[in-house]
Amino acid sequence: MTVTYTTAVKTPRMQVMADLVASRTISAATGTATAGQLVIGTGALSGGTGVLATIALPATAFTVSGTVATLQGVPLSATASATGTAALAEFRNNAATTVISGLTVGTSGSDINLNSTSITSGQTVTITAGTITHG
Repeated sequence: MTVTYTTAVKTPRMQVMADLVASRTISAATGTATAGQLVIGTGALSGGTGVLATIALPATAFTVSGTVATLQGVPLSATASATGTAALAEFRNNAATTVISGLTVGTSGSDINLNSTSITSGQTVTITAGTITHG
């Protein structure tokens, strides 16, 4: 049997996800905060394999409305660290712990939209939009 959640449950779940991605620590040495990150990859992203680019997120990474979390600060960019075709994405907190994985990547209509899914090491990778919808 399929589990169904009401919006009254889905919205707080999405906010918890957003809070976990945005959890940040402040460096005692510099006084600066480190927020979460969006990792773009070719496939399985465990252990650093398949990672094409890692993009720093703003301190408030998402806004949550109902059952949808929308990525803030877009466009967001970073320099690609490898070459390949972007296929998956995941959000991690500032300790590099994965909070959300298995996100689709494309140029439109995906969880994470990029300027191009064909990535070459050294090029700028730009996130043009990102939304996560609670099922």
